[in-house]
Amino acid sequence: MRLLLVEDDALLAQGLVHSLQKEGYTVEHAGTANEANKMLNNGEIELVVLDLGLPDGDGLDLLKVIQKQKNQLAVLILTARDSVEDKIRGLDLGADDYLAKPFEAKELFARLRVISRRLGSQSSSILQCQNVQLDLAAHQVCVDALPISLPRKEFMLLKALMENAGRVLSKNQLESKLYQWGEELGSNAIEVHIHNLRKKLPKDFIKTLRGIGYVVAK
Repeated sequence: MRLLLVEDDALLAQGLVHSLQKEGYTVEHAGTANEANKMLNNGEIELVVLDLGLPDGDGLDLLKVIQKQKNQLAVLILTARDSVEDKIRGLDLGADDYLAKPFEAKELFARLRVISRRLGSQSSSILQCQNVQLDLAAHQVCVDALPISLPRKEFMLLKALMENAGRVLSKNQLESKLYQWGEELGSNAIEVHIHNLRKKLPKDFIKTLRGIGYVVAK
């Protein structure tokens, strides 16, 4: 899932980007509302983590723009404003969730998983397709109840396919879920990840529709 972090505190943003990537998100970062607007207009962002105290404006104004232009985009507000009135205002303006700073990273990740489930079709943090199980919270994959080890990109790729079980995802769609803007990407990177995944998964678990994309059965 491609996530946009809008946070002007560079040190906090750096730590969050690293942690969110470890959780399986493809993360873009914007330090201002203007930068965030450009990224929202130019990319396939699915989820926004939004600070309100931005150097070039109020994050709530950006939230209003998001709701007006991209009302299907999920937003979690992450801010030092912790009054009940602030929370009510943010939620009433369309935010999906509101978390006040300081916060525990585990709680942020849990709230993001809830939003992700709301966006997708899964009803829990466990994705199950045939005899393959992916635990979003534990960041673990099991085949026939036996854990297997996957590098981050392979985990993200499998997660994208299992979240969309029964739907064909094109190479471009998978690239957008795995790679950040400007990240160096080989022309056959997805093919290589698919090849490596297939070595660790049951035969024919990932099917190729030549010229269209990849799919796993429900």
